[in-house]
Amino acid sequence: MNQEQWEQLKAVVNGELLDPLPVGFIIDSPWLPNWAGASIMDYFESEDVWFESNRKALERFPSVWFLPGFWSEFAMCTEPSAFGAKCVWHENDLPFAERIVKTMDVAAALPKPRATRDGLAPFAFKRLERMKPRIEAAGHQIRFAVARGPLNIATFLLGNTEFLMGIRLEPEMAHAFLKTITDYLVESIQAQKTLFPSIDGILLLDDIVGFVGKEDMSEYCVPYLKQVYESIDVSVRFFHNDAHGIICAPYLKEIGINLFNWSHNHSVNEIRELVGPEVTLFGNVPPRDTVALGTPDAVESAVADQLASMNDKRRVILSVGGGMCPGTPTKNIEAFLRAAGHKTS
Repeated sequence: MNQEQWEQLKAVVNGELLDPLPVGFIIDSPWLPNWAGASIMDYFESEDVWFESNRKALERFPSVWFLPGFWSEFAMCTEPSAFGAKCVWHENDLPFAERIVKTMDVAAALPKPRATRDGLAPFAFKRLERMKPRIEAAGHQIRFAVARGPLNIATFLLGNTEFLMGIRLEPEMAHAFLKTITDYLVESIQAQKTLFPSIDGILLLDDIVGFVGKEDMSEYCVPYLKQVYESIDVSVRFFHNDAHGIICAPYLKEIGINLFNWSHNHSVNEIRELVGPEVTLFGNVPPRDTVALGTPDAVESAVADQLASMNDKRRVILSVGGGMCPGTPTKNIEAFLRAAGHKTS
C-alpha cells in the first residue's frame, strides 16, 4: 500500500468514515498470476514475474486497497515446509504441502523450526529484501507481516480429521503441538518486522478456526492467536477466516484483532453484532459465485445490496467474503468499484 492508502486504512480502523467507502481485496497466488498472464509456477519461481504481477494489479486498480500488498508467499507450503512437509508443485495449479505425521504424539514432539533458516519462508523473505527497492520506487511499502495461523499449519502437518479429533482426545499433546507452531510463528512475525521496519500490520489466515466449537475456540484458538498478534506492536491486526465465522467473531476483540475478513455466508450486520463496534469488517460479497462467475450486473447488484443493508457504515471496507477467487475477471472488479462509487479507467 502507498502512504495515503495506509493512513486511510488506519483511519478507518480507528472509526473514521470515508466517502465513498473503501474497497479492498486479499490477492495472492490463486488469482493474481493467471489474471496477470503468468503461470502459477512462474509466479513463484521468478521474482520479476511476481513483482510485475503485483504492480500490474496496483496500476490497473489504483483505488483498491490490495492487502497485504506484495505478498511474498508459496501458497499453503510456506510454513508447513519449515516443519519438513513435502511440497508438490504444478505448472498452473496451487502447490500442496503433504502431511508429515499421523498421530498427535508424534506431532507434539516435533521440534520448532527456525523462521529465517528452515523451509520456504527464508526464500519469501529474501524475495522481499531484493524487491524492496522496486516496491518503494513504485510508491509502496511493505506493511504487513504475514503467516498462516496455528490451526491451519497444524492440520497440514497432521491432517484435518486427526487434529480436530486430537484436540478432544489428547488435549495435552494438542497444546504442545500448537505451542511449537505458535513459537515458530512468533519468531517469524518478529523476523519480518526486523527485516522490514515499515511493517505496521499483521495478517494471519486460519480457516480451521471455523471448524471448532465454542469451548475449543476458547482453549485452542484464543491464547495462541493472541500470542502471535502480541508478538510485535502494530496498528492493524488483520484476521482472515472465511470458514464458519460465527464461532470466532465474539472473541476477536479479546485476541486483539481489529480487522476481520469472513465468509459471505454471514451478513455484515450479523457479524457486526457479534464482534462489537471496535472491529473493522472487510467483506463480504460472494467471491466465487458472484464476483468470479457472475455478470457485472450481478456484481453491481450484490454490492448495492450490501450498502443498502448495513446499519452502520463505519469501520467497513467493501470486499469479498474471503480472498480473490481464481478467474475473477477485470470487468467484474470494475463493476464492484462502480457500485461502490469509485472511478474506473
